[in-house]
Formats: sequence, structure tokens, C-alpha cells
Amino acid sequence: MTVAARGPGARLIRLLPAGAVGAKRTPFVLLVVVLLGSGLLSLLVLNSSLNQGSFELSRLQRKSTELTDEQQALQQEVDQLAAPDALERRARELGMVPGGSPVFLDPDGTVHGAPSPAAADPASFTTSFDPAAPAPAPPPLPVPAPQVPAPDARTAVKPIPTTGR
Repeated sequence: MTVAARGPGARLIRLLPAGAVGAKRTPFVLLVVVLLGSGLLSLLVLNSSLNQGSFELSRLQRKSTELTDEQQALQQEVDQLAAPDALERRARELGMVPGGSPVFLDPDGTVHGAPSPAAADPASFTTSFDPAAPAPAPPPLPVPAPQVPAPDARTAVKPIPTTGR
């Protein structure tokens, strides 16, 4: 025996099988490394796509919040414009006056009530008069239709005689 075979490492060498054992394990080790690497890469891709979806979700939630706020503001504006006092003020600005007592017609044609035209009663106006406010503009005058000159005998189109074939 040699000197190396007599030392403490001699027992370890006897435990290892003789031959090329490392060559048989190399494909298995490479397979395990490839599987672990591909698993890590797939986790990285999955994590990236989840983060991208999270950013998209947060952007859409922010947009939804903005649109909800805008919708509420528009609804408040509609509610303000549809309030009875605002409608009355706008009607008076347009020159409308409150109507009188209503009159009803039955299907047989009989009239219930006394019809009367609506009159501009200054006592029924509830808006206050502001003397500093400019006077309303007068209604526009009707525009006359353009005058078409009568056809001249010289410029009139004469019909072409046709034969009765």
C-alpha cells in the first residue's frame, strides 16, 4: 500500500465506488438546475405581469373616482337648475308670466273652469328689480324675405317645341 492509502483519507476513498460516477450525475444535476432556473424565470414573469395589472387597476380606480366626482358635480348642477325657484327666474327672464286657474276639458267637449288669458301681474313677480342692471334687449325685428325680381322677357327661357311622336 502507498502512504496516502494508510492515512485517515484511506477510509473515505474506500467508501466511494470505483469508476466514473460523476459522469452519471451530470445530466441529472443539469436538469435540476434548468428546472430551478426556468421556475425562477416563470415566477419573475408572473410577478411582473401581476405588478403591471396592479398598476392598471390603480389607474382605472383613479379614473373611476374622477368620473364619479364629475358625475356628482354635474348632477348637482342639474339639481340646481331644475329647482322651482331657478325655473321661475329663468322663465321670467324669457318673458313668461304665471298662468291663471287651469281649465279642463272632458272627453265629451265640456269645459270645466273659466278660461282667461295669462296676464302680467306685477304683484305676482317675486324677483326683485335691480335699477343698476341693464335693460333687456328688445326682441329682434323680423327680417324681410329677399325680393326676387320678375323674369324679364329677354332673359326668360322659352320652351322648346316637341313633336308628338
